[in-house]
Amino acid sequence: MDLLANIMLGFSVALTPENLMYGFFGCLLGTAIGVLPGIGPIATISLLLPATFALPPIGGLIMLAGIYYGSQYGGSTTAILVNMPGESSAVVTCVDGYQMARKGRAGAALTIAALGSFFAGTVATLVIAGLATPLADIAVRFGPAEYTSLMLLGLLASVVLASGSFLKALGMIFLGLLLGSVGTDVNSGMSRYTFSFFELAEGINFVPLAVGIFGITEILSNLERRHQETVSTQKVNRLWLSRKDLRQAAPAVGRGTIVGSILGLIPGGGILLSTFAAYAVEKKISAHPEEFGHGAIQGVAGPESANNAASQISFIPMLTLGIPPTASLAMMMWAMTIHGIQPGPLVMSANPQLFWGLVASMWVGNAILVVLNLPLIGLWVKLLQVPYRLLFPAILLFCGIGVYSVNNSAFDVFIATLLGGFGYVLRKLGCEPAPFILGFIIGPMLEQNLRRAMLISRGDPSIFIERPISAVLLSITAVMVLLLVVPAFRRTRQKAFQED
Repeated sequence: MDLLANIMLGFSVALTPENLMYGFFGCLLGTAIGVLPGIGPIATISLLLPATFALPPIGGLIMLAGIYYGSQYGGSTTAILVNMPGESSAVVTCVDGYQMARKGRAGAALTIAALGSFFAGTVATLVIAGLATPLADIAVRFGPAEYTSLMLLGLLASVVLASGSFLKALGMIFLGLLLGSVGTDVNSGMSRYTFSFFELAEGINFVPLAVGIFGITEILSNLERRHQETVSTQKVNRLWLSRKDLRQAAPAVGRGTIVGSILGLIPGGGILLSTFAAYAVEKKISAHPEEFGHGAIQGVAGPESANNAASQISFIPMLTLGIPPTASLAMMMWAMTIHGIQPGPLVMSANPQLFWGLVASMWVGNAILVVLNLPLIGLWVKLLQVPYRLLFPAILLFCGIGVYSVNNSAFDVFIATLLGGFGYVLRKLGCEPAPFILGFIIGPMLEQNLRRAMLISRGDPSIFIERPISAVLLSITAVMVLLLVVPAFRRTRQKAFQED
């Protein structure tokens, strides 16, 4: 009964005219920028993050969530029409989605991606509503030792499940931890790594870092890349699915939703892992596996449903534990702190309207995306045909205005530019930015909880294995370390991400 009352409270908040407007504009802006090749959800959120700061807390977070969903939908559109994934989790969609577009079935591919995502989002919203309260009750029992162990697990999971070199991903984690320690040490009051810049006394601002590492880096990478991929020249006219399409796609949507709902709880790479797993399941159980890779609609329905379900399920550790499992949610968590809201087990009791309003807005946002984007597919196709050299000056200008408007600081613009160049160098070296962002966000919290745990135990590190929850989390971390040194696992990991 309490669950029903909480859901009704959430919809009473999410369905107000003001919050509906914020959700609508968030979905529209997120899709419009996310549909551009090579930008993707993380860069889109970093570009539009400053636009939400002037809004009320609930409205700002609903708009940011809409940007998150919209940019993911835009990434799927790009994958199907241009064969260019907006993010790593859309790689699998390219395999069959683009082949469907080449056969003149782009409308069917885009429709099943939208409807599958909506169904998965609906199920994921119900799962979040059902699990949030019991998980929050468990999280209340977490002390500094448990949080330290959980953060270590999350950081290592982001390394294990990241594509590419393990050493490079680990290096990005440490680099993020290093930059996260810039500023004034709260215990000693000493400045760390500020190089006499008083603007760095409170640390590096998250907005210029995110815009530089993701936004400006993406612009530089896209300008360098010669896009040989072209938008599907077939006219997108038939959007609705045939009965055969529905018979093939409906079970795949259900299976993908289940896979994404389970794997979405894995910190670090659960979203990416769920899309590969859903595709593997569909190909394994299919009576005609030879059709996969040549335009099988199950190859779009399963991974897209898994992607959306996992994306929303990953909100659970962020909202209930205050630990972001992905770079996108790290940005959303930082936005919550800017609005004076600390994610964690107490957010439901301290601010129930915000928590349940955000949960209800997940379903509302997915519904808006279906209603909004299917009629606008023709517009997105036209947008994709605009040369990128004509688009990037406006995107770059928006980056500069957004960064400057946060603190009215030219120094932040300088930091964003510097980090943009630095991020481009890292990209050329094959380093992923997502572990870097997680290290930057989780680093200060890890240091804070580690210090608290050591103060409680008076310097005795055995506190981390004497407390049962902490010991279990450290055991899982140890198993992941062992997996990294097993040759068979390393080969499987490299094979799984070779397309990324």
